[in-house]
Amino acid sequence: MQQIVIDVEDKIQSAFLAADAQKKKELSNLVALFLGLDWDNKNLIEVMETISDNAERRGLTPEILKELLTDE
Repeated sequence: MQQIVIDVEDKIQSAFLAADAQKKKELSNLVALFLGLDWDNKNLIEVMETISDNAERRGLTPEILKELLTDE
C-alpha cells in the first residue's frame, strides 16, 4: 500500500490525527472506493450515488451511518 498527500483544512487534519485506527482505516477505504471508481469520467453526484449504492448493498443503513458519524 502506498501513501498520498492531500491538502485539507486545519480542523480536518486535527480530526484525522485524533481519530483511532479504525476511523483512519474507514477513511482510507472511503478514499480508495472514491478514487477507484473511474472518477475522472464522472461528476461528484454520480460518484456519491455509486458509493451510496455500494454501501447499501453491503448493509449500511441511514441509522448505522448516523451512529458512525456521531460516534466519538
